[in-house]
Amino acid sequence: VQLQASGGGLAQPGGSLSVSCAASGLTLDYYGIGWFRQAPGKEREWVSFISSRDGRTYYADSVKGRFTISRDRAKSTVYLQMNSLKPEDTAVYYCAADGSDHAYSRWYRDNSEYTYWGQGTQVTVSS
Repeated sequence: VQLQASGGGLAQPGGSLSVSCAASGLTLDYYGIGWFRQAPGKEREWVSFISSRDGRTYYADSVKGRFTISRDRAKSTVYLQMNSLKPEDTAVYYCAADGSDHAYSRWYRDNSEYTYWGQGTQVTVSS
């Protein structure tokens, strides 16, 4: 299994960027995909999640209404569209996948619950 994160880059405050996570060796029908981010000197935090079976989406309060997660099952790719970017969105963004059963409903917020991780892609929001 491999997760290849790409996209990102530099945007001005209020601008938009998109990051992608291309998965190989797994099918999105059976694996939920989460996006996390980590800013310098801070802990990795959960950003968004899309479930495997029904494609239900979830967002951290800090990005709700600005970010949109989506997937293309035929391409085994998950996207994170980021609009109205703020300087505090600056971080390395990681995608992660897991296909196992979990004991609690909000497991997707916990980075320790994921089996596979991508390498990360830098997003910088600055004027």
